[in-house]
Amino acid sequence: MLGFPLAAVAFSLVIFVIDAFVNIHIAIAVLYVGVVLLSLNFCERTGILAVTFGCISLAVLALVIQHGFDPSKEALARLLFSVVAITITGLLIARISSTTETLRDQAELLDLTHDAIFVRNMNDVITYWNRGAEKLYGWTAQEALGKNSRYLTRTSLPAPYEQIRQQLFETGHWEGELVHYKRDGTNITVASRWSLQRDERGVPAAILESNTNIEDRKVAQEKLMHAQSELAHVVRVSTLGELTASIAHEVNQPLAAIVTSGEACLRWLANGTEHIDRVKLGLERIIQNGQRASDVVRRLRALAKKDDFKRADLDLNEIIEDTLPLVQREILRNRISLTLTLAPNMPLIQGDRIHLQQVIINLLVNAIQAMSDVAHDRRLVIETTVNDEAKAVVSVRDNGHGFAPDQQNRLFGAFFTTKTNGMGMGLSISRSIIDAHGGRIWASLNEDGGATFRFCIPTQTELVS
Repeated sequence: MLGFPLAAVAFSLVIFVIDAFVNIHIAIAVLYVGVVLLSLNFCERTGILAVTFGCISLAVLALVIQHGFDPSKEALARLLFSVVAITITGLLIARISSTTETLRDQAELLDLTHDAIFVRNMNDVITYWNRGAEKLYGWTAQEALGKNSRYLTRTSLPAPYEQIRQQLFETGHWEGELVHYKRDGTNITVASRWSLQRDERGVPAAILESNTNIEDRKVAQEKLMHAQSELAHVVRVSTLGELTASIAHEVNQPLAAIVTSGEACLRWLANGTEHIDRVKLGLERIIQNGQRASDVVRRLRALAKKDDFKRADLDLNEIIEDTLPLVQREILRNRISLTLTLAPNMPLIQGDRIHLQQVIINLLVNAIQAMSDVAHDRRLVIETTVNDEAKAVVSVRDNGHGFAPDQQNRLFGAFFTTKTNGMGMGLSISRSIIDAHGGRIWASLNEDGGATFRFCIPTQTELVS
């Protein structure tokens, strides 16, 4: 952990020395963006903002050392470009840091919920027991851990246990009503939900059991919907954190173009008024790139904002085109060939723009990561069509490693992931979003390798008919 602060300090000193004492006609101070990015590994939000301010201060100090208190317009332009880049990066990294803290808080939701949730291994030995289970059954976590769940709660099942286990193994889940006994000897009827977790080899490893008192069903459902909304927001912003490099590049490009156009305008003005047409063209380019940078920030703010589900008339093609810039850098970095096949005159759909962007980003990021270590040419195909049922269909096709055939039915299950450090929530949240739009999401293996993920949503044409 100490290595990151030392690296940040060393990097800052190198940048400062070059910026202050070496006469280089480039915006060397923009490299402080790297220092701000490093601070994400050892600072919280306040610390990141402090690092950002420190980098800006070093850039200003270097300008004074290099040029005195009467710097040239070119030097001031380079400083302004650097300060803007450092500030934007600092604000984005601070937001990501804040979201990471929120993610840790979200992990404590299992202890805050009134639902009784516990995890047991394949021998029914309890390995996790939340506070809701403590309140419902009366046993503390210390007393319950290591005990056989069926014997502890004296479970009465609606069907033979082996039959229930067979269904659980085949489908990955089971739901039903159970009768449990509490510590004080009273019995309660609960709505029980079992989810089977498998390891990377597909071998059953654990069962997550969630039990809800039937009388509190409506309250519990409302809390679950709220938790899902919170989790969707956290997963969305966490994904933005993975795309930091792409986002920084997408912001820096128009800013660099603004600086270049501004410097050109200054040169033309210095040469007299005969270049006024060129000055006008340069100013128009500055406005265009300023609007481009503003659009990037607008998209990021919309994606990071926590808001309720909002329905509106939407064009899926437009949503895809608006989303691609956020992952464009990752596509280029991984040397992926992108093919975009958007059906013309796509009918409108009704839905929430931000939630659908979250689904598209998640599918694109998954596809990119699936191809990250393949040796052959990497190809990503995004396609929109309208099927025979008048539903709008979005397809994301890659030629990566795909998935094992026996994983197909579990890809969209909670906590299931094929990544070594994945949360296993991206596809589960995506399915919830598409379900809320009245659609369907599924995956299939390609004959020539890789996988294709598709989702369909009813169009306005289908809704009217």
